[in-house]
Amino acid sequence: MLDPGAFFGGFVTGLREGVEAALIVAIIAGYLARTGEARRIPTVLLGAATAVGVSIAVGAGIFVFVGELEEPYEQMLEAATMLLAAGIVTWMLFWMKRQSRGMASDLHARVDRALDHGGMWGLTFLAFTAVIREGIETAIFLIGQASAARDTGGAGGVVLGALLGLGAAVGIGYAVYAGSRRIDLRLFFRISGVLLIFIAAGLLSRAVHELAEIGVITVATQQAFDLTAVLPHNEGVGMFLRAMFGYSATPELVTFAVWITYVVVVLWLYLKPDRRLPVAAPSAAAGAGSVADAGTPDPATAAS
Repeated sequence: MLDPGAFFGGFVTGLREGVEAALIVAIIAGYLARTGEARRIPTVLLGAATAVGVSIAVGAGIFVFVGELEEPYEQMLEAATMLLAAGIVTWMLFWMKRQSRGMASDLHARVDRALDHGGMWGLTFLAFTAVIREGIETAIFLIGQASAARDTGGAGGVVLGALLGLGAAVGIGYAVYAGSRRIDLRLFFRISGVLLIFIAAGLLSRAVHELAEIGVITVATQQAFDLTAVLPHNEGVGMFLRAMFGYSATPELVTFAVWITYVVVVLWLYLKPDRRLPVAAPSAAAGAGSVADAGTPDPATAAS
């Protein structure tokens, strides 16, 4: 039976991270089309597709390896994976917020260098390197979610949701490339970023719970409260919240403290205005401008 919480969590991750990668490809392809180099777009798609394939292979290999370990090493590696996934998504959210305004001009300059020095394979490599970082980050984050969903049998739901999310992301990327102005990317990134913060908080708290269970953490491991009679985490809405956000009706004090601290601090830092964001620099090519100049919204500024 499909776990809706795990499915939706995987979908949000696949959609959000997939859109970031799709926007990178859309920026490069849009710039090529604008400068009369549209014939080179297939080489960009080849690089992006290769990066996606490598990311899937790496993610699948790590997930299988973790599942074959004996206790307590399996719990230790699962906890480490969840901690790494939470750290990666936190870094990614703030990196995207700070760097997004200069992303388009930076990619334009890199495309110009690839055309001047590397030709077709230079563009393939550019697309590969631009997408592989997003792909590996997404793979690790999904591994963390799948590991957290093992006890509810929701790992398959995470994978299915992620695949559908990635498919939707491809559609959004194409719509941006084609010039659609109906997609409010700024609102999309803001809402999906908030959801990812709560998902990451769940991974962080589940990692702490695993470490407390095997005795690695011994401080404040007593039960904080018991909401089983009101909202049990093994059925209905509680199961959805557990798979999606790491909810527990009977959390340890340390687990609950970590969850609430992460949510409050990271949510405040993410949502507060950042007046130090850089202003987009003009493209190195004369008259290049941004994707917006070619009739499409500038996706690089959308995540800020």
